[in-house]
Amino acid sequence: MSAERPILPPVRLHSEAELARDALAAPLFVRAVKLARWAGPDTRVGAGGELVEAHLPAAAEHLGLPADEEGAAYASEAWRLAVDTGLLDVTDPEEGELPDGAGGSEEAETEGTVTAGENLALITSGSPQDILSIWLDGLDAVHADATAPVLDDFADLVGEDGSIDFDALDWDPEAEAEFLDGVLGNLYLLTLADNGAGDGPVPLPALAASMIVPDDMGEPTDDILEQVSEAMMRLDDQFRLLEPIGIVAYQPVDEALMVEEGDPVDASAAGADEEDVTRYGMVKLTPLGLYGVRARMLEAGVDAPAVGDLADKGADTLLDGIAHYPELAARAEIQLWLAGRGSQGAVAAAAELLAAARGTDEGAPLRRLHCQQALALAGAEAEPAVRAVLGDQELGGLARVWLAEHGATDVPPPPEAMIFWLAIDTIAAQLDAEGELDELQGLVEGLSAQHSGFFDEVWRVDHPATADVLEAMGRLHSDKKAAKEARKAAFKARSRAGG
Repeated sequence: MSAERPILPPVRLHSEAELARDALAAPLFVRAVKLARWAGPDTRVGAGGELVEAHLPAAAEHLGLPADEEGAAYASEAWRLAVDTGLLDVTDPEEGELPDGAGGSEEAETEGTVTAGENLALITSGSPQDILSIWLDGLDAVHADATAPVLDDFADLVGEDGSIDFDALDWDPEAEAEFLDGVLGNLYLLTLADNGAGDGPVPLPALAASMIVPDDMGEPTDDILEQVSEAMMRLDDQFRLLEPIGIVAYQPVDEALMVEEGDPVDASAAGADEEDVTRYGMVKLTPLGLYGVRARMLEAGVDAPAVGDLADKGADTLLDGIAHYPELAARAEIQLWLAGRGSQGAVAAAAELLAAARGTDEGAPLRRLHCQQALALAGAEAEPAVRAVLGDQELGGLARVWLAEHGATDVPPPPEAMIFWLAIDTIAAQLDAEGELDELQGLVEGLSAQHSGFFDEVWRVDHPATADVLEAMGRLHSDKKAAKEARKAAFKARSRAGG
């Protein structure tokens, strides 16, 4: 069977040490750590673990923030993150027992104390993996905040008995989380596009439209445009919350574009010129963001490969795994795999690759193509293993190509049957790889032109893909006569195989 195509291209992540440093430098994480170290035995929290209002000015001052409403909000946000990530542990007062100095007040009955959490010590003594694990907990907490309902008129939701009417919020937490994860997934995919060439900032209108506008829709309707506008404004709020945890770099929507506060912006900005579109919000994932979004996708069961995943696997897993990787990612994965075989030696590594490349299954031609690429990176030291397969029908052709490329002069000429077999195998691999049409057409025409009477002989090749390859050659060859000969040869091959 042919190797399954991954849903997403492989991501090239920074090292865990680099990512951990980025996590420790994320502004919200920095503030959370500072408050966790600042908190003492006299620090009081409310019933929900939040820092009591009386302590907020001092907390804001410790963070270098103004002692006003905005500073208090930032301090409160950082405190919640410290609790959510285990940098602080909240202790509720025992029933009937009040904290020291409570004075029996009614407010004190709802207060608890805090102590340093186990994770606080890991900030300085833990491994990069420890830091990233704590940071991921923080990302989950901020993600939950970003998908929480917007309570503009909270008083209207509180009943006479003090209960909150959550149904009146018209809020579906699962749908909200799914939408934001979908947006982050699209941003992730855009970042990895074209071997990472798409890692520039994405206009917010285009990102919102990618979630709202149907793929088969021509001109968006007014209703769709209104939905995109609303999504943009919701995303603007969410990205403002997500940026301090280090997941994105975000340029917010220019508030001057809003007619009045709360009005959605014009969704037609998706088609604005380059100078204007930046005013409608620009966002990009940071290297830490790529790591964080991938971690969330893996947790959700999404196949999100990363370069290096196969470095400690067998050669068979490597060749199958990189079958449909982009060229640069496949090359990087092979280099990491070879580096991991350093102690084993180039000859043993090459022998393992060649053994894994054998087979008559549908994915075998592509495995052999990647084996050839891997051997090219293995260097001249692999020569003994390559020479050992010169007589092998499946590997002898690629072995001769490798030796010729490395300047060997004593390479035995291949039998004619091996030449034709290699031609079929090479085209089968390229068809499976779905490369550029022009390149594939050039390969088809080049191989068939190398041998006079190519189509008179090639249909006899004992290769599982012979008929399929000849049919493809009939479709791709620009010369009508040669194309017709290819189709006739395909018919003969099928008849010979009894298919």
